[in-house]
Amino acid sequence: MNAPRKKAPTDEAAPAAADHDDAAPGSLTDADIYDDIVRAIQDHRLLPGTKLVEAKLGEVFGVSRTRIRQVLVRLAHVQLVTLSHNRGATVAQPSAEEAREVFEVRRLLEPTLLQRFIARAKPADIKRLADCIDAEEAARMRGDRHQAVRLSGEFHQLIAAGAAHATLDRVFNELVSRTSLILMTYGAVEPTLLRPQGGSQARWLDGCSCRDHRGLLAAIRQRDAQLAEQRMDEHLRHLESSLCFNQSAPASTDLGAVLRPTGTTG
Repeated sequence: MNAPRKKAPTDEAAPAAADHDDAAPGSLTDADIYDDIVRAIQDHRLLPGTKLVEAKLGEVFGVSRTRIRQVLVRLAHVQLVTLSHNRGATVAQPSAEEAREVFEVRRLLEPTLLQRFIARAKPADIKRLADCIDAEEAARMRGDRHQAVRLSGEFHQLIAAGAAHATLDRVFNELVSRTSLILMTYGAVEPTLLRPQGGSQARWLDGCSCRDHRGLLAAIRQRDAQLAEQRMDEHLRHLESSLCFNQSAPASTDLGAVLRPTGTTG
């Protein structure tokens, strides 16, 4: 689908992250590195608790440890990374209480975004939502869980972007990233993979987001804000109720294999 690329969440209180003048033309900027790490978290490629070794990240992205450290500080300001004097930087592991708080805030925030989206949405905006659901279902059918997870979050981000509220959009994108961490920390350890008899296609049965999203889309098409809010609330409560607050620690992650820089040119 051709939805605009979402910017990673930012925090105005974070240190200035302007691109460095010493970066060679065509090389990765700090913003590129920041966005790549956030996308890896949102796509469930970087698991909670993964150690983010500065030297390794510098090697992966081809930049100095000083620049990596500044990016990690920014990520810590939006609670995606935990910085520790003893352990260094790790992908954040939200507590059960933090997980509940994030879903509580989303239930407070998303009705407002839905109201604004429904009031402003043009046919093209609604079509983008439908295309996103189609793409997510296709990803699930071919067993591409990372892509399905990304598109599931993008569905909600499209609504937030269409609501045309810059402040809420910025806050919401941070919540989407934190939700990805929560689902990786407390979601099903191994989703069920269904393979139809006599066929090669498979699909992940790790939730009902596509069905929930289609029900929500139907209410949006009807311009029924009350029904849409009800279905959004049910969807978020369904996600929260599926969490299991008793998970084992993640296995070691090869940062070089997970992070594939996308900001270079040439």
